[in-house]
Amino acid sequence: MSILFSPLTIRSRTFRNRLWVSPMCMYSARDGVPQEWHHTHLAQFASGGAGLIIAEATAVLPEGRISPRDTGLWSDQQRDAWAPIVRAVHDRDALIGVQLAHAGRKASTWWPWAPQRGSVPHAEGGWTTFAPSAVAFEGYAEPTALDAAGMDAVVAAFAESARRALDAGFDVLEIHAAHGYLLHQFLSPLANMRDDDHGGSLENRARLTLRVLDAVRAVSPDDIPVFLRISATDHAEGGFTPEEAAQVGEWAIDHGADLIDVSSGGLVAHQRISVGPGYQVPLAGTVRQGGRIPTSAVGLITAAEQAEQVLAQESADAIFAGREWLRDPHFGLRAAHELGADVAWPPQYARAVWR
Repeated sequence: MSILFSPLTIRSRTFRNRLWVSPMCMYSARDGVPQEWHHTHLAQFASGGAGLIIAEATAVLPEGRISPRDTGLWSDQQRDAWAPIVRAVHDRDALIGVQLAHAGRKASTWWPWAPQRGSVPHAEGGWTTFAPSAVAFEGYAEPTALDAAGMDAVVAAFAESARRALDAGFDVLEIHAAHGYLLHQFLSPLANMRDDDHGGSLENRARLTLRVLDAVRAVSPDDIPVFLRISATDHAEGGFTPEEAAQVGEWAIDHGADLIDVSSGGLVAHQRISVGPGYQVPLAGTVRQGGRIPTSAVGLITAAEQAEQVLAQESADAIFAGREWLRDPHFGLRAAHELGADVAWPPQYARAVWR
C-alpha cells in the first residue's frame, strides 16, 4: 500500500491522503475579501485528489498583509466570503485549512506582477509596517518596533481571526512563522535585536510565536488541528538554525501544535540557498527528531515516487507541494495512478482511470 495515499488522522480530522496543497498567495483579494478566483482555485485541488488544502497566507490585521491584494480574516465580511469556498472543498471530500499570518516588516509591498518593486508608498495605498526591531528588510521601508501593547494586539488578532476561520468552517488552522514574516522575524537573531523578554535567547525569541499558539489553541475546539509553519534555517550566517527549529518545534507541540510544517528562508535578501529536488526535506527530518515531532515536508517535491520515498524514509509524516499543483491541479489523482493506489476518483472523472 502507498504511504502517500494512506489516511492520516490528527485529532478528529482524518485526511484521505498525505499529499497536500501548500498555501500559495494569489494576490487577488479586494480589501482582504477572497473572490471568485479563490473559489475556483481552491476547489479544483479538491477535485484533483488533495487530502488537505491550506488557503494562502491570510492576514489577521490590515497592516499584516504582504500586499494590498492579500486575503484577510480580520472582519466578518471576509469570514462570510470564505465560507462558500470551504463548503466547495468539503463537497469534493477534501479538508481545508487556512494559514493565519502577519507579514511584519515585509508587509505593504507590491504584488509580484506589479510594475513596481519594494514597499508601497502611503500615497498609493501602503501603510506603516511593524517588526520586532526597527530594522528593514533589504530594499523595504523601515518598520516600527512593536511595543508591549502592539504585541498583545497581534496575539489577540490571531485569536480573533482563528475564531472567524472556525466559524467559516475551516478544518485546520496553520500559524505562519516562516518566510521572513512577523513571527519568523521574532525567531531570528538577524531581525530581532530586542533586549527585553522577547529578544536575546531562543526562549525569548520564541515567546511571541508560543503566545500566538496558546491564543489560537485556546479558542479552538479540542478536535481542531493546529499547525505551525516555520523556516528551519535562514540560509544566512548568524541566523535561525535547524537545531533551534527542532527546539521550537518541541516547544510548539507542548503548547498544543499538532504538526510542524517545515520550510526555510525568506528572512533576508542576502540568503544563499542551494535549491534542488526535495532540498528542504532534510530540515523536516531534523525537526521530526526521529518521529517525536510530526512534520510535513515541502520544497520541489514534484513526483509521486519522490513524495512516497520521503515518507518511506521517515523524513516527514505528510507532503506539501505548491508549484506542481499549479502545473497540474489533478496532481493527487495523477500521483495515485502512478503509484497504483486505489483511491476514489470523482465519478465525473472516472473514465480517466486506466484499467
